[in-house]
Amino acid sequence: MTAPSLTSIAPPGRAAARVSATAQHSLHQAHALRQDSAGIVVRALTPQAALIYDSPVTGTQRTYTYRELLDEVARFAGMLRDLGVDKGDRVIVYMPMIPQALIAMLACARIGAVHSVVFGGFAAPELATRIDDADAKVVVSASYGIEVSRVIEYKPILDQAINLARRKPEHSVILQRPQALAALPPGRDLDWAQAAAGAEPAGCVPVAATDPLYILYTSGTTARPKGVVRDNGGHAVALWWSMEAIDDIHPGEVFWAASDVGWAVGHSYTVYAPLLAGCTTVLYEGKPVGTPDAGAFWRVIAEHWVKALFTAPTAFRAVKKEDPDGKLARQYNLSGFRYLFLAGERLDPETYRWAGDLLGVPVIDHWWQTETGWPMAADLMGPEALPTKPGSPTMPVPGYDVRILGPDESEAKPGETGEIVVRTGRTRKCRRPSRTRRSSTRYARC
Repeated sequence: MTAPSLTSIAPPGRAAARVSATAQHSLHQAHALRQDSAGIVVRALTPQAALIYDSPVTGTQRTYTYRELLDEVARFAGMLRDLGVDKGDRVIVYMPMIPQALIAMLACARIGAVHSVVFGGFAAPELATRIDDADAKVVVSASYGIEVSRVIEYKPILDQAINLARRKPEHSVILQRPQALAALPPGRDLDWAQAAAGAEPAGCVPVAATDPLYILYTSGTTARPKGVVRDNGGHAVALWWSMEAIDDIHPGEVFWAASDVGWAVGHSYTVYAPLLAGCTTVLYEGKPVGTPDAGAFWRVIAEHWVKALFTAPTAFRAVKKEDPDGKLARQYNLSGFRYLFLAGERLDPETYRWAGDLLGVPVIDHWWQTETGWPMAADLMGPEALPTKPGSPTMPVPGYDVRILGPDESEAKPGETGEIVVRTGRTRKCRRPSRTRRSSTRYARC
């Protein structure tokens, strides 16, 4: 049994110490930033946290400074290089929500390899399909993941996927987690810690702005999965800009995107955007409820001084169901929390109002998809926050001309339903012809 082929497409392009906002701003003004060619931002202010790993399912927390993260990334990149991974080669990353997932992604970027992260919830056939389509030279995985209290062994799934795949990777690198160790037969399988320990750190490999950074496959829920190819340059510029313009997040502040790294939000707003902007990102291995209760989000926000949270409406519906009066939220100091961003699915008016009333902060509904990599429509908190209403993501983001067309392809009037039509590559002011793309979903014009 082999997996069907997929089509790849390329679309148009706590901080470490809690200091006062003024003092923090002064510190950041006094220390220069440089961006290396792998797309990771290296800050001269080495004590600043780059990554906070919070895992209620393992009872673990760890903070990586920018320097520590860079060292880990460079060494793993050196290991990949020793395995023959060169610029342009593809590497599959099939891992739970642990720091090593980010390290593997950034290590690929450092040497110009193309990573393709596969959601850890996918079974062997789905993984095999992606291994085949990407023609991966190496697969990076872990011995297990944890779903609330249940240990899910990844290695048997990976072995089955490789057996199904027509194109076999040359190596698989496995991170051995303590609760369950995977059997690693000699040959193809390598132990992460042992292999990385003997590697020399790799330097940055220059890449063109148009060179691919990653392939991310859509879920395939509405059609056959597509491999979206994201380039380096436009992607970095857009995400860096969006952190300040859309999210009002600045260097040294803490941003949390509660999304799996296997999805677009995890790529863009857990990994790349916060690090490009010199912020601190939170990586959470847990659930909104059940790890241990519906106060999990509030604990993370309070403990790590999160300024903004980005998650899906489903997460807040789950919290609301378990704690409708929001009693758990009142047990935590949320005074540093400023924004709640929700996307990925429809935000129903009841959840919108419940979250806004409970938290007393703007609830921003924004709209985008895997193919775009960042919002197409949003309320820009940076330059000017506009009035919001339930069901509307407010306005198109610069770079997208979004219209609602009726059955006759004329522009729909307010209150009418129609198809979303997006013109990309030019702002509306340019009015120059460009190819349009159509969504098959119908919406009411706002």
